[in-house]
Amino acid sequence: MCEGSIQRSGDRLRVNVQLVDAESAKHLWAEHFDKPVANLFDLQDEILSRLSQNLRRQLSIAEARRAERSQRPDAMDLMSQGRACLYKGDPQNIIRARGLFERALAIDDRSVRALIGMAQVDQLKGITLLTDDPMACFSAAETNVIKALSLAPDDAVAHANLGAVYVFTNRVAQGIAELEHALRLDRSLTGFHHSIGVAKMFLGEPAETERHVLEDLRLSPRDTYAHVWMLTVGVAKLMLGADAEAVGWLRRSIETNRNYPTAHLVLAGALALSGALDEARTVAKAGLALNPNFTIRRFLLGAFSDNPTYLAGWKRIGEGMRLAGVPEG
Repeated sequence: MCEGSIQRSGDRLRVNVQLVDAESAKHLWAEHFDKPVANLFDLQDEILSRLSQNLRRQLSIAEARRAERSQRPDAMDLMSQGRACLYKGDPQNIIRARGLFERALAIDDRSVRALIGMAQVDQLKGITLLTDDPMACFSAAETNVIKALSLAPDDAVAHANLGAVYVFTNRVAQGIAELEHALRLDRSLTGFHHSIGVAKMFLGEPAETERHVLEDLRLSPRDTYAHVWMLTVGVAKLMLGADAEAVGWLRRSIETNRNYPTAHLVLAGALALSGALDEARTVAKAGLALNPNFTIRRFLLGAFSDNPTYLAGWKRIGEGMRLAGVPEG
């Protein structure tokens, strides 16, 4: 159940919103917004986006808990468990999520949500370098998203995921167009302004990345994937040579989710480039404990763009990791 109140003071609006469990009366989420009246439409988008994200998260967690008690889980039970695994974000749960989505699809081979879930897992495996062949992961993701769109042509999440696949497979302009189309279909979507920011970085324009990521953080500041968005800004700052700012963003990423190995490893590289070698080596060990298979070779294979400006920045981060003691592979 959603409750709220609105107060106006001069040219500003203060809106209080809370999400309450109707059965237990337990408060699941609460937040206040304070904006100029002139920004009413932006405020509406922000409230709807945050409410939507938190409602989806709370429902997924509740459904996953219920599904774990089921003796004979159906497709919806398995998808709920898969989404809950994705929310945790560590490598083991990402891999476990795919198996759950596969089982859901075996029960219902026309499940759009299961197809999109599998695509999201494969994208994450490719993006976070959990594999030596990220392109195979993106290819599998594209296949499943296109199948999902054949079943639901106007599904905004499917279009957004297809756009992200295009971005990470060097079809950047096509990816941006698909992402913008998805955001027109559903203005409450979060995570995909970030994908446009990644695309700008791939085009050799890392100075453009931060503003796109900040839009997602505005809409959903405590989002499940906020740590990934913060990591992306950290990478963009390193490409701009703004190492101190990069370290700040990367620390924020780790504080948001300490189980995400890539943030530790990129921070290790940033610290090494800043001259803080002892701390860099300590941070690198923490990242390698989370992902023992990570290597410099795997990192360099995950450049995802042939733009010379981008490649130079990516190689610079790899050199920082090398100084921090990340193995060559």
